[in-house]
Amino acid sequence: MAAFPCGAREMHRAYVRQRTERKGIVAHPSCMHASTTPTDALAALGRALQAAGYHFITVTPATHRRVNRRPGNDLAQDVRGVFGWSRPFARGVLPDDIERLLRASGQVEAWRKDRDDDDDDDGGAAGPADGAAPATRALVRASSIDTRLYFHSAWPAAQEDAVFFGPDTYRYVAAMARALDTLARPVMRAVDIGAGSGAGAIELALRRPQATVHAADINARALAFTQANAVLNGAANVLPCRSDLLDGVDGRFDLIMSNPPYILDQAELAYRHGGGEHGAELSIRIVREALERLHPGGSLLLYTGVAIVDGEDRFLEAIRPQLEAACSSWSYEELDPDIFGGQLGCEGYENVERIAAVWLHAVRRT
Repeated sequence: MAAFPCGAREMHRAYVRQRTERKGIVAHPSCMHASTTPTDALAALGRALQAAGYHFITVTPATHRRVNRRPGNDLAQDVRGVFGWSRPFARGVLPDDIERLLRASGQVEAWRKDRDDDDDDDGGAAGPADGAAPATRALVRASSIDTRLYFHSAWPAAQEDAVFFGPDTYRYVAAMARALDTLARPVMRAVDIGAGSGAGAIELALRRPQATVHAADINARALAFTQANAVLNGAANVLPCRSDLLDGVDGRFDLIMSNPPYILDQAELAYRHGGGEHGAELSIRIVREALERLHPGGSLLLYTGVAIVDGEDRFLEAIRPQLEAACSSWSYEELDPDIFGGQLGCEGYENVERIAAVWLHAVRRT
């Protein structure tokens, strides 16, 4: 692991300690998690990509697969092909400074032609043809939100500790940004449950620089990406914390937000699997636990996907008693009526007619 330049890690932690101690908050030990990703190298790589004019909007895995399997897309021909489309690349494709920074980060691997040929759902490009020069593949992607960049796992995200970023991330951040001006309580202390790449926590932190924003995740690799992305985007008020939901952070919050996994995934990949109730189990737990940890007047913002069975939203019916008992107000809406339609052909979805993206804004009773 590379060191932070000029003691940046120590400065970041000292800053967090000063902010929390000033507010009478004791930082949970898990919030001092050490990164396993070279933060300084990834941040430097991100700055180099920005200087080169890099911009990439990340699509769904199905779209990504289809585009990469088009003729001529087996190898990357430019920077977007390497860091956006996760295609293997040969020497000379990347500018020298960007390739040097990528290799310094250690986020590269040798590429085999047949690496994903047997994966019909999440497979990648075929790789270089027989007899071609050896190719390399980046282990990270970089996605854009406005002018900012966020690193996360390369496609296909099939590893157990993969960190996902996609269209849900864009919907989540957009809904959060719209909700901020409607909050009943000023945000001085917040937490993003299941922070992943840290995009939600960082976007909040940049909009509310007076707040301490805890980025909570059970996945050490997600915390490492969050730390690197916070440095890259200048969000010094983000505090990565290893936590299973809220058990790794102490005290109450003005704002709790989350974009949790919500798919019933047979492989139980952490970034996809939401547990029982057609993947809603984790979202139900978040609602119940979050409402207990909010200050009076504090808000829960939840973006999730729900399985609609015979026209019924069973997730909403499961959480309605808690909302009515604990909240002074709450609103619930479908942001998109039909997402991940391909999931309906999978085991466990035989009686599901659609998966909807929903947004919950709940305010704890004062």
